[in-house]
Amino acid sequence: MGVPKKITLKEAAGLIKDGDMLTFSGFTIWRRPMALIYEIVRQGKKDLHLFEVNGGTHTEVLAGAGCVKIWESSWVGHELYGKVGECLGRGQVEGKIITEDYSHAQCVARILAGAYGLPFFPTALSMGTDILNPEFDMLKRAGLRDGSNPKIPQKKYEIVKDPFYDMGELLLMPAVNADWALIYASQVGTEGTVRVFSQTYTDTEVIKAADKVIVLAEEIVPETYIRQEPEKNIAAGFAVDYIVECPWGAHPTGSQFFYDVDADFTREFYKASKSQEAFDKWAEEWVFGVSSHEEYLDKLGMTRLMKLKANSVMGYSTTVKRGTR
Repeated sequence: MGVPKKITLKEAAGLIKDGDMLTFSGFTIWRRPMALIYEIVRQGKKDLHLFEVNGGTHTEVLAGAGCVKIWESSWVGHELYGKVGECLGRGQVEGKIITEDYSHAQCVARILAGAYGLPFFPTALSMGTDILNPEFDMLKRAGLRDGSNPKIPQKKYEIVKDPFYDMGELLLMPAVNADWALIYASQVGTEGTVRVFSQTYTDTEVIKAADKVIVLAEEIVPETYIRQEPEKNIAAGFAVDYIVECPWGAHPTGSQFFYDVDADFTREFYKASKSQEAFDKWAEEWVFGVSSHEEYLDKLGMTRLMKLKANSVMGYSTTVKRGTR
């Protein structure tokens, strides 16, 4: 285990192979590795298998662009900027995307098992719900639980009797170990130590569970600095394989203490996501119409970006107009 390699955004996307299983940092519209998502789309990756606690704007971009074959999660949307994942839903209805449904906490349980190096996680989460109805095991219905893919367990779950304290039935949720964790972080040290500001969600567990990790960071900082307050860090450098320095790399999702969610951009994207024709037009402008992240930022413009920029003390923009009660 050495120091992670510093690479470019294009090189990072080039590491992803068709059919790879991906998981992500962040939560709905916060700290998603969007710049890397755009580049994955530009490079035409196909048949990707996504596993995530919940989906968000990144999921919708990948699904709308035809990059996704399998999606396992509990929910997808853009919070108050768009409640429903239109692209993913369209792909599911048209039979282009296999969707495997879990509760939010069951997704966390599967990631925890992967992070702990366990084959499964024992729990009682969401027992008695239709999530466990065998008729809704979509990977099995597609014939994909035959053991040929090491990333797909041969069963969606198992129910066993507690052999130790006779406390009834327990649900065993299989571990997830994605090929790649794509992480957006506030800072990363020169030797790979990862720091995020504000909520950390399941980022630590996702990093530990994945086979390989790419960290897209707002800034790369001296390792001596980032180790001075280790309690603020979520992962050590030995857990990271590649790092990319990419300011504004989470846009249009937000990065606490750096910039707010771009509400107008997200609303416009959600509107465009409601039909494939409108999505394709949006992608032609915002994904394929720029050749790099730098061109994307130029297109957004300094005025727009500075409006989103967070106050360094408050952690959020003090110039964005917000709702009132």
